[in-house]
Amino acid sequence: MKIYTRTGDNGETALFGGPRVRKDVLRVEAYGTADECNSAIGVVRAAGVDPALDAALAVVQNQLFVVGSDLAAPEESPYIPRVTAEMTAFLEAQIDAMEAELAPLKQFILPGGTAAAAYLHLARTICRRAERVVVSLAAEEAINPEIVPYLNRLSDFLFVAARVANARAGVADVPWQKP
Repeated sequence: MKIYTRTGDNGETALFGGPRVRKDVLRVEAYGTADECNSAIGVVRAAGVDPALDAALAVVQNQLFVVGSDLAAPEESPYIPRVTAEMTAFLEAQIDAMEAELAPLKQFILPGGTAAAAYLHLARTICRRAERVVVSLAAEEAINPEIVPYLNRLSDFLFVAARVANARAGVADVPWQKP
């Protein structure tokens, strides 16, 4: 099977189940941005993080694949996994465990510190964009109501993970300096 099909050469793509849509519709933008976030997390993992954080990020990457497939399949299907409240609960448990290692945040921080932390902040901002696109999509079309809370919590997870990556590496967060 060839990787190219030429079916998208006219600016359309197929959603799961067959309907063709323009590549610039919100639904495609939403799952594409979730995929972009997933790729950024792949960069984090390739940059190197401790094994516990790497394991959590591996789960998140698989969950983000579920987000993308959920968004790419507007019709109910027994073949497509859907975002669940349990996925959001996983993120909350991870956040709680990581925050227990950290000193309370007393000021705003800038993305930076270690390379892994900087990449985690990049993934967080991509996640926030995905959330904004999904909110816009939800205003126009029916979507799984579990997706927005999941993305909201994921951005929190990525923020805390960036702080933990710095802390575990013995590197301080970069404080924002008011002008």
